[in-house]
Amino acid sequence: MTSTNPFNSQADETPTFSKIVTDYWLGQAARDTHSASVPEEPGRLRIVLDPDLPRSRRIMRLDLANVGGLLTLTPEMAKRMNLAAGSEIGQAELEQALHQANENMNGADLLFYYAECDQTTLREETPTVSVRQLTAEDAQAFAAFVAAAPEDEMDEAFVELDHWLVFGCFAADRLVAAASMYPWSGTTFADVGIITLPDFRGQGYARQTVRAICAHALELGYEPQYRCRIDHTASAALAGAAGFSRFATWDVVEED
Repeated sequence: MTSTNPFNSQADETPTFSKIVTDYWLGQAARDTHSASVPEEPGRLRIVLDPDLPRSRRIMRLDLANVGGLLTLTPEMAKRMNLAAGSEIGQAELEQALHQANENMNGADLLFYYAECDQTTLREETPTVSVRQLTAEDAQAFAAFVAAAPEDEMDEAFVELDHWLVFGCFAADRLVAAASMYPWSGTTFADVGIITLPDFRGQGYARQTVRAICAHALELGYEPQYRCRIDHTASAALAGAAGFSRFATWDVVEED
């Protein structure tokens, strides 16, 4: 398969992601004439300048799977950190530059998407458990679900009945897993959250719910996106079980 990284010719083992994904995350580097390539060595970053970054993303780090990545900054931040467009930087140098500018990173998320070949499979499959789209008519079942779910996990999953798209999995007429999506940051990415009641975990309900909602999002013209904290191993494992492939780790500057 061809590489997901248009600036690197060696990562043949990586899956091919859609142009929507690569254009969004790598498009600025393609437009920046200084950024001829993404470093091949993991942990090495190519400096890219983008004057259109909002303040909340004035420093943005993207580490692609199996290769290096990009450190995208506003010109003002690059000047403060004494970084030149097109140059490379490693972890130790980055930490020093951040300290010099009195800035900190927020903490990385894992970014998962469906490879193009897996999207085809997803569109064609039929769920093997009772999964369907939820509506306002499911308010009572959803309220009972929320009451039975750990409060901190509901907050982290950010699954709400009034979100843009909501699916649920039923076992013996009881809602046992729920997933919701919303369009992310003005893109055609559909960000997914998922939670399963503790007594029903490990039975494949979350996997089937995620796959069903993602298949529907694809039919609506959206690209399913799965994000989780880099240290959330259970969530990352679910992403893999649901057929997602890791695209990158992503970090942004800490909020003021």
